Amino acid sequence: MREEQQRSVVILGSTGSIGTQALDIVQRNPRRFRVAGLAAGGGRVDLLAKQAAEFDVPLVAVADPDRAAELSRALAAHGSRAAVLPGPGGVAELAGSACDVVLNGITGALGLESTLAALRAGTSLALANKESLIIGGPLVRALARPGQIVPVDSEHFAIAQCFPHLPGDELTGLAQGHVRARREEVRRLVVTASGGPFRGRSRDELAGVTPAEALDHPTWSMGPVITVNSATLVNKGLEVIEASLLFDMPFDKIDVVVHPQSIVHSMVEYVDGSTIAKASPPSMMIPIAYGLGAPDRVPDAAPGLDWTRAQNWTFEPLDHEAFPAVRLACEVGAAGGTAPAVYNAANEEAVDAFLQGNLAFPAIMDTVSRVVSEHQRTDRPGGASGQELSLDDVYAADGWARTRARELVARRQA
Repeated sequence: MREEQQRSVVILGSTGSIGTQALDIVQRNPRRFRVAGLAAGGGRVDLLAKQAAEFDVPLVAVADPDRAAELSRALAAHGSRAAVLPGPGGVAELAGSACDVVLNGITGALGLESTLAALRAGTSLALANKESLIIGGPLVRALARPGQIVPVDSEHFAIAQCFPHLPGDELTGLAQGHVRARREEVRRLVVTASGGPFRGRSRDELAGVTPAEALDHPTWSMGPVITVNSATLVNKGLEVIEASLLFDMPFDKIDVVVHPQSIVHSMVEYVDGSTIAKASPPSMMIPIAYGLGAPDRVPDAAPGLDWTRAQNWTFEPLDHEAFPAVRLACEVGAAGGTAPAVYNAANEEAVDAFLQGNLAFPAIMDTVSRVVSEHQRTDRPGGASGQELSLDDVYAADGWARTRARELVARRQA
């Protein structure tokens, strides 16, 4: 591994799961990384201030502008003199500031402007916020240089690692790590799914699922929205759209298989019948570390697999009847334009209603499907084609979908 200069890193979503793990990697590798800025939504102001003081950060952004004054007081209490950038605009400003790497670990559509800001600045973007790529795909693709985006989702990191270095034409796409694989040699991408906590249940058996049960993921420790998305398989649907955009692959060449052990994170199948799989323990530390250090690896980012221990890995097909999220995601991904933004926004609202006890678990996807269908059937706000897509189109579609989803939830309660 070549000797590298210390990299300056901006971490968006620093108080969440991705952000706290990234800071752990920085702390263990002080010669390789320093933190140039932190941003968070505002739900854990004291932790954000503590992080800023501990890493001597000069800039801190908080997405909720109403928490800016509280953050300033907390920073002072922790002995930090960091400047505060308030609101979503402040987060995007931080993402576009001078640094070597931006890790976008924000959850949801809020991350889009920050993704675009980092790309405009020419910064390496370690992307954990899949929603920004999914809802703003054409906008992101228009700005990103080849290799500028380093995927941090474990599945897309795995796919990027499975393309060998071969002579010939490069496989087009945005993600760093998949250079020089011949397009004609790739038969399909295989994205693995844990199956979530309700694997094996029928749709009827999902009717009485509680939020506590949905949040009890058997493999991964994540935030509440992502955990529920894993239970509904919406997260996997979003990842299929992300894979298509990152690796420039049509949806009919992307499959999902259920792998409960979460050891094989994804695979690439070639036309000769061979398949290359990337395996590691179910830890986000490895893709996060690579996102910060790419194209070099960070030694000891996480423990590897114990190959001396007997173990079984299983793979099974996805039940699309009980979990229709992936099939619907392929439809909206193929439709393009603002359809993915509608899918994502309607889901975020439905998940919020479910977590508050206002919506049954199967009704999450019923609501999303209804909103998507209405958007496709009529001329709704932001119904632009991918070629014409603007940021205003995305936000108009996002806003309409959220309003319509809330209306449908309220109607179910009436």
